Amino acid sequence: MAISIGAGAGTARRVRSVPIRRALRRLTEDPAEALLEFAQEAGGEVVRLELGPFRPYLVTHPDHVQQVMRLEWTNYQRVGMFWRPLERLFGHSIMGDGEPWRTSRDILQPLFTTRYIATIAEEVSARVAGRIEEWDEHARAGRSIDATAEMSGILTYIVNRVLFGDKLSREDAERIVPAFDLVSHSLVYRFLMPFMPYFIRVPRDRACLRGVKQIDDVVFPVVERAMANPDDGLDVISVLCRSTNPDGRPLTAKQIRDALVSVYAASSETTAMILTWLWLILEEHPDVAARLQAEIDEVVGDGPARPEHVPRLAYTRMVLLESLRLYPSGWLLPRQVMEDAEIGGVRIKAGATVLISSYATQRLEEFWDRPNEFDPERFASDKGPDGERRHRYSYFPFGGGPHKCLGEHLFYVEAPLVVAAILSRYRISVRTPGPFTVAWAASLRPKGRIELGVSFAGRDRSVVPS
Repeated sequence: MAISIGAGAGTARRVRSVPIRRALRRLTEDPAEALLEFAQEAGGEVVRLELGPFRPYLVTHPDHVQQVMRLEWTNYQRVGMFWRPLERLFGHSIMGDGEPWRTSRDILQPLFTTRYIATIAEEVSARVAGRIEEWDEHARAGRSIDATAEMSGILTYIVNRVLFGDKLSREDAERIVPAFDLVSHSLVYRFLMPFMPYFIRVPRDRACLRGVKQIDDVVFPVVERAMANPDDGLDVISVLCRSTNPDGRPLTAKQIRDALVSVYAASSETTAMILTWLWLILEEHPDVAARLQAEIDEVVGDGPARPEHVPRLAYTRMVLLESLRLYPSGWLLPRQVMEDAEIGGVRIKAGATVLISSYATQRLEEFWDRPNEFDPERFASDKGPDGERRHRYSYFPFGGGPHKCLGEHLFYVEAPLVVAAILSRYRISVRTPGPFTVAWAASLRPKGRIELGVSFAGRDRSVVPS
């Protein structure tokens, strides 16, 4: 029997439920906001969503999230109907569960430790500076840039060098960005209708498969070349080509492909999306923007931004943490219950689905003061609104437990370096008129094209105002 948090032993209670008509209407209108709405009404209790044959349980209280993601994680697996859409993109690797997950984790985890990330930080810094200097042409011409495409392009440029050893050409690496975007927007329809058989087409199914094929057309040739000519490099591709399964067999091309696509997502998607949101946030909060700029001016000056600057960019880190609180990339984390369980006094049968939403938990007023306001100062300490230490699982933008995102340590190096590199060289303005809304995709991202104006920060170049 699972631990029952919030109820005494043997005091199972009747679960709250959201009626099918309302649940379907709100989830199709605004999925993440719907989950937040249901969580707020339940006051942190477990709530069941009535969706016809599919009746998942929404779990948002930090105690319950901790139970599912850490304390009893083996009983809540990343399998089932919610994960089948993701298998189209990631296959069976670090994004899954069971033996394929363990094999991938054991191979990849050493490449994402704090110590290893420190060894590649200089290269990350140099790569950021080189890529961002390409904006000079846009600044001189007064041209706008596409925020999402540019943030994704910068992160892809970094990942291709420091993790993939430049084994992808720049042209091929940049082909992955729109393909990932296409798949991310397409998968959301399968998330909203997970019970729909795959022989029945749902909106954007063909687009999803087209995006996966575009990714495969780039990745598989690289994998096959690397397998045919293995080297002793420390990049992810070389390490995977030298690695074996638990039984001693070399990894297959499909296993390496799945791992590479998963690594790309873990090391670039969250950072790219949160940096896209950042420019919109700064546009709406000029006081935050001014303080952020002042810190970067003081610490980095005219640049370039270097790894030794990162520990001194305290306010920058707080801004990024608060951005992740409001706009976590992985906003929905489903789990399938493997054996009968009890969460918060609610008994849940094996085979049921539990939904965890960082978007909902990180906006609950029980655990966050003024939860919908952007306030980086809340991360000046680890205290919650009651003055007590903040619950570890009231904030989990990178997940938690053994399945915590591999890319977390890399994020805290690459994201501050990108922000500092941009703002030490340029001034950014948002040219797309607001208000800005969320596009519901596999990852949380702004809706529509966001155009940024770029102008030089210094006075020694040909400046065209934005």
